[in-house]
Amino acid sequence: MASVALTSSCSLGFSRIKSRVLPSRSGPNPVFPHPVISKSTSNNSSFIKPLSLCPIISNNRIRKNRWKLTVKAAASTPAAVTPPSPQPWQGAALKPLMASIATGVILWFVPVPSGVSRNAWQLLSIFLATIVGIITQPLPLGAVALLGLGASVLTKTLTFSAAFSAFGDPIPWLIALAFFFARGFIKTGLGNRIAYQFVSLFGSSSLGLGYSLVFSEALLAPAIPSVSARAGGIFLPLVKSLCVACGSNAGDGTENKLGSWLMLTCFQTSVISSSMFLTAMAANPLSANLAFNTIKQQIGWTDWAKAAIVPGLVSLLVVPLILYVIYPPTVKSSPDAPKLAKEKLEKMGPMSKNEIIMAGTLLLTVGLWIFGGRLNVDAVTAAILGLSVLLVTGVVTWKECLAEAVAWDTLTWFAALIAMAGYLNKYGLISWFSETVVKVVGGLGLSWQLSFGILLLLYFYSHYFFASGAAHIGAMFTAFLSVASAMGTPPYLAALVLSFLSNLMGGITHYGIGSAPVFYGAGYVPLAKWWGYGFLISVVNIVIWLGVGGIWWKAIGLW
Repeated sequence: MASVALTSSCSLGFSRIKSRVLPSRSGPNPVFPHPVISKSTSNNSSFIKPLSLCPIISNNRIRKNRWKLTVKAAASTPAAVTPPSPQPWQGAALKPLMASIATGVILWFVPVPSGVSRNAWQLLSIFLATIVGIITQPLPLGAVALLGLGASVLTKTLTFSAAFSAFGDPIPWLIALAFFFARGFIKTGLGNRIAYQFVSLFGSSSLGLGYSLVFSEALLAPAIPSVSARAGGIFLPLVKSLCVACGSNAGDGTENKLGSWLMLTCFQTSVISSSMFLTAMAANPLSANLAFNTIKQQIGWTDWAKAAIVPGLVSLLVVPLILYVIYPPTVKSSPDAPKLAKEKLEKMGPMSKNEIIMAGTLLLTVGLWIFGGRLNVDAVTAAILGLSVLLVTGVVTWKECLAEAVAWDTLTWFAALIAMAGYLNKYGLISWFSETVVKVVGGLGLSWQLSFGILLLLYFYSHYFFASGAAHIGAMFTAFLSVASAMGTPPYLAALVLSFLSNLMGGITHYGIGSAPVFYGAGYVPLAKWWGYGFLISVVNIVIWLGVGGIWWKAIGLW
């Protein structure tokens, strides 16, 4: 097509055009103060040349107030029009979404077993579809869980208030608050300071660093009866700071330097330490209470610790080492790390005002977690008080809290799973499952050791359907303990072993115990690996607790 260009060529017959500005009698031209001669370098342009206006100047005379503008039609070849690139699909990954929906639809139309209500079966289909979606992740976890809640409300399986009831549960909020604490811990530099202290003492090897954290957490376990508070409020900020200090960050390809192994190790050992003491997990006293109601024998703090100490210590030693072999950090040793850490500490100088406030707030919160029972202050209330101090002093701002997307996402999906799992129990599905298992196992005619082993495995791996240890214990503990006792298992032994496994089973998923969403939410371990290694470590723990533990329990006279 032709393009219109204004050029500086003249048709007045002048042989020369000088490119200089001559003074005008009336002063500078106010419209064109700097006349410019522009020449077209091509008559075949694919774009419109800029317009240039220039005075036509002759060697013989200057024509005042007269301009010559020549319009030339320059032929041009049409430019290749590049079609706009299609926008990438921003929605769900379709194949995983279809797999999730298909799971729910197929189960929905399976005939309802005798003894199960229609509502319970429909909720089970939605719950399993949500679990498949959480595993395959067609959308972020919070979005998948929200779709599950929406489906339960749309199908009238749950009312709106029932579907969203767990958003009033303290555990999801305690986990979210832990992320806000971690923000202040890292922002103030206190996390780095403590991390460098750990590295200066134990940082010559990654394994030594891991063991120092594992046994530090185990020492605090009997004093802080909330694994969510212990993991999220204390160890998540510390572990994140250690990872960052060692150059291992989530989302930038450096996760495997240290963070992946360290996060998974600290999580898996948190369920072990929770099983070692009566006061190490909030649901442990529930197990003891149900055991007393069923077999009329009280499990005391000392008896619990005595029975758990040997298998617990073996697990704490073996599990980090196994993970170190099968999921190793790429940085295994750094002999210069302690020296470098000490230099970093010297550069940091004395603690800043915000570090002091953060440290004081952490001590206040941990103190309330330890002694809150005497003051009638629960764990989430203590955490809210601590966060309030950080907000009022400006150590953490509300805008920063709102920016913690992982905290809000975790709050959403964890609360959704708690609600659905809770109503599976209320609708009677769990009691039906327990009774069915009891009848089948009881009718096999096996020795009490084999029957008890089968019951333990069914009790343990049914935890895939629970987002809370307390919910699982409340739904199935009594039934399984009753059947185990009826088949000849020593009742006190059965009560203790079921109590221990009620903690250990939390390690198989990223939602099964309060510390799971905390460490998974840090973003260092992919979900598939989290579940895969979770299953593997569950087998290791069962072998240790029933093998080494069985020998120990025989030695102390439990059977």
